Amino acid sequence: MGLKLHGLALSTCTARVATAIYEKGQHFELVAVNLTAGETQAAKFPRQNPFGQIPALEDGDLTLFESRAITSYVAEKYKNSGHDLIRHNNQGSCTCQVWMEVESQTFHPIIAAIVYHISLRHSSTWRAISSLADLHHLPYIFYFMKSPWTSVVNDRPHVKAWWEDISSRPSFNKVAEGMTIGQK
Repeated sequence: MGLKLHGLALSTCTARVATAIYEKGQHFELVAVNLTAGETQAAKFPRQNPFGQIPALEDGDLTLFESRAITSYVAEKYKNSGHDLIRHNNQGSCTCQVWMEVESQTFHPIIAAIVYHISLRHSSTWRAISSLADLHHLPYIFYFMKSPWTSVVNDRPHVKAWWEDISSRPSFNKVAEGMTIGQK
């Protein structure tokens, strides 16, 4: 049985997981969850996520929820496939964890582009999808870049270059096709 991702293509958290799966060269079945019909509250969904949120991932007998935990699981399970998203050396792994926390605790609640601009300016080795930390940013910046406030990213050359690099990944381009909030 293959991976089953319960969620919506337009969901940022579902997109985060889907991108990680594609980065690892894996396939999955997207099981669309109708939020407006209350499917996350249905009798069967609490097995996927007791909090009634998307996404949830089924991998055989294992069911996981919380997108960042799912991406870590995918990155570790498929560590020998696709891109090394979690770094398998102590320094690289710890650096990745630091930036994942920054994304989760600082970036996610608010777009902290100035901080990223300063950090990226001093990094000569930053490359597209360097780690899960980059991947976790993708869905929210994708939607943010459709807002009137794109200058927050575009006026900062290092942030803009970083965004252009990570958003051009084939794995995310597959996912972005389904991220159509406000579009027909």
